[in-house]
Amino acid sequence: MEHFIDIVLLGLLMITGFAIVRLRSLLAVTMLTSIYSLLSAALFVVLDAVDVALTEAAIGAGISTILMLATIAQTTDREKVPRHTPLLPLIVVITTGAALIYGTLDMPHYGDPDAPVHRHMAAAYLHDTPLEIGVPNVVTSVLASYRGYDTLGEVTVIFTAGIGVLVLLGYHTRRQNIQPPGIKKIVVLRVIAKLFLPLILLFALYILLHGDYGPGGGFQAGVIFATGFVLYALAFGLGNAQRLIPQRLLHSLAAAGVLIYAAVGIEVMLLGGKFLEYRVLADDPVTGQHLGIMLIELGVGITVAAVMLIIYFGFVSRQSSGDS
Repeated sequence: MEHFIDIVLLGLLMITGFAIVRLRSLLAVTMLTSIYSLLSAALFVVLDAVDVALTEAAIGAGISTILMLATIAQTTDREKVPRHTPLLPLIVVITTGAALIYGTLDMPHYGDPDAPVHRHMAAAYLHDTPLEIGVPNVVTSVLASYRGYDTLGEVTVIFTAGIGVLVLLGYHTRRQNIQPPGIKKIVVLRVIAKLFLPLILLFALYILLHGDYGPGGGFQAGVIFATGFVLYALAFGLGNAQRLIPQRLLHSLAAAGVLIYAAVGIEVMLLGGKFLEYRVLADDPVTGQHLGIMLIELGVGITVAAVMLIIYFGFVSRQSSGDS
């Protein structure tokens, strides 16, 4: 039965991908891309990668779809017909795909228990995490502790992306309450937005705090938090959203999250440990690990949420400025 579900999901992914390639309507492509992300999230759930599934659903099907729709609103919803025959790109894609398939021939078969990753790395993480980290969610232990340097780099990349959007698009301090035509007449949407905003923010906080024990963490929580304010901006206008969470505050928060992450590492060094060696933060090493992981997850969530809103506000404010 499990293999049947895998085959069905992979088949739907192939059909969706083929439809994305064939369609010329960018709006339809965006919707199908969101469906593709949801199917991928479902496939990750079947593979017991719930953390990855949550990230894919929140980012791939959620905030990414909103940003693509904001981009289409500034450009056009129709793809331009290419002036040349796409023969060379087709040859390049086929050649690259063949090379990738050839490279997988030496890889272990799917689910092979004798694969090196299952015999060495996975076994070490599963065995050592309860003793060294004390966090039930092994994924959180790997990302926040064993791979703490790498995760700091990822947060820095996200912060850099926000800075890049500000440099390329800029932002407009004039708070125009731009809304889609007729949005004020949709009373139900506004009531639902008011009702769901606190629930979305509460769920984001739960995802952040519960990441040590189940699927979740700073990346997912930050995106969900930003989605709540995007929903508010869609229902009540950009100006009201910026009054609720000002643009300049977002700039400070984006930097504050990275600084919190780095400050934890520096504090650990001042206490005599290595950079991001959380165990010295408390008398009990496991308690120190919990405290350090919680602090850096907070920093990750703050930066991710702020950058997502910076990008969205940058697109929408640019559109409103062009319309005015």
